[in-house]
Amino acid sequence: MRYSRMRLSHKLVLVTLLTVVLFAFSVLRTPSLTGDPAASPEDTGREDLSRVEYPSLKSIKWHARFIEPQQSLESLFGADWTLVARFNRIDRRHAYPGITIKVPDNMADIRAYTPLPHFYQPAARHEKYILVDVTEQWLGAYEHGRLVFSTPAATGKATAETPVGLFRISTRHLRHTSSLYKTADDEEQYPMDNALRFHIGADNVSYWLHSRDLPGRPASHGCIGLFDEEMQLRVFGTPLKPVLRDSQKIYAWAAGEEEYEDDSGDSEELEDGPIVEVRGDLPRYLDKPPLQQSGASMKAPGQ
Repeated sequence: MRYSRMRLSHKLVLVTLLTVVLFAFSVLRTPSLTGDPAASPEDTGREDLSRVEYPSLKSIKWHARFIEPQQSLESLFGADWTLVARFNRIDRRHAYPGITIKVPDNMADIRAYTPLPHFYQPAARHEKYILVDVTEQWLGAYEHGRLVFSTPAATGKATAETPVGLFRISTRHLRHTSSLYKTADDEEQYPMDNALRFHIGADNVSYWLHSRDLPGRPASHGCIGLFDEEMQLRVFGTPLKPVLRDSQKIYAWAAGEEEYEDDSGDSEELEDGPIVEVRGDLPRYLDKPPLQQSGASMKAPGQ
């Protein structure tokens, strides 16, 4: 049996024709439709913060803003970036390109924003009282029932929720580190500066108020994290000019040297520390961005 053989020149012509046809198809075919840049609704990283529902935002008109490459909170909002960061419960390290945040239609609406009551009756008979609202991801410091300052917080995520109830600060540790968890690069124990222990669980696990990253959603293993950009600069090298130092403020107010003796920086037991009340459930995650929901509006990137 004889097999016919194609001449080399014919092979070259055939290969060339097939290449041209395939190239033309890839260029001329109609591309599939895509949406505006945004995090996927299926994103398990929860990078679309417009889907995190806080009850206090129902009275504030806001729109979703997708952060594009080369953009930052400072470049988008100038001197008002701290207002937007607090509004979203997020730090600058996590406000990276690719994340969607909430932006008020009128910046004046959030200049004095707090989701907590300015007077809280259960705190009235206490010199100092800390209220943590899990649903709002927010902490308030009260003196005889009057709110003296408040700040965003990051409580335990769904798999490791912060215990609710009434507790008391019993220990301070200025340079505490986690005995259980490490930084993302696994190089060192996770820093917990300005740590205030308020509870020890039945499993002997301690729960603290302390400095940590704030990604705009519940994220901890049960502790309550607060802004501290000085800690972030020391550990992660950013931001270069720290501004947000809320964990330092609550530490000094609750257990500083004006209240107790000189702080050695080591772990120290405290007597009659402030009450810590933790209340509420985790905020609800919407299945999709809240179009025309609760007075909120949506704007496409760049608008």
